[in-house]
Amino acid sequence: MTRLSTALRLTLGFLAVGIAAALQTLILLALLPSRPARIRSCIFFERVAGGACLRLAGCRLTVSGREHLDGRRPAIYVVNHTSIIDLFIVLWLIPSRAVGIAKKEIVRYPFFGQMYLLTGHLRLNRGHHGAAVASMRSLGTLVRAHGLSIVMAPEGTRARDGRLQPFKKGLVHLALQTGLPVVPIILEGAHRVWQSDTLSLRGGDVAVTVHPPMDTLHWPNLSVDDALDEIQAVYRATLPPDQLPDTTRRG
Repeated sequence: MTRLSTALRLTLGFLAVGIAAALQTLILLALLPSRPARIRSCIFFERVAGGACLRLAGCRLTVSGREHLDGRRPAIYVVNHTSIIDLFIVLWLIPSRAVGIAKKEIVRYPFFGQMYLLTGHLRLNRGHHGAAVASMRSLGTLVRAHGLSIVMAPEGTRARDGRLQPFKKGLVHLALQTGLPVVPIILEGAHRVWQSDTLSLRGGDVAVTVHPPMDTLHWPNLSVDDALDEIQAVYRATLPPDQLPDTTRRG
């Protein structure tokens, strides 16, 4: 895409998000007393903002296994994180009865961060172990009480080169708190559509593979590392070679 085309697409995308966010904010304010209702109401913003931004970014999606995205069956939806475009893919794809988890710094993002705060989704203080554990317990109580799902990116931050990074242990703690199955959602090629830490839109194809739910009821009998390896093995078996972990790097 040319610079002019990119600038126009970004402008239109931010405009679409801003309009949808303004309307959704009014809904959220009306639903302020009920956190579960605020979470469920975000289907409007998710579909409008996510779909509009994907089209304007020139992102051509193919989705395999969409039948595993069943909003009637609570689950922990897990997605690999390589690009800003991942956010819009998740907004467009994930069932409405899902609560998100983001780092506490998300409130610094214009428009989206403030609206995220209103939605009732969870912010996690990753720099403070005690606060993070308390947040996990709070989230577990919320999803069990209201039949909600969870969506998270367990790598914690975007991979600049698109390669799979180690998953944080919070995924296992969430599964233990909730007893929910894990549904791996694997994105291929998103890092080429919108490059990390830039405003450069290239457009292109992104393959989304949704795997069947993986039972976690046996995880209390496993170590945290072994439980994580069960999930990561699915990603390693699905991702193309250029998105697999770089084994030549040393910690």
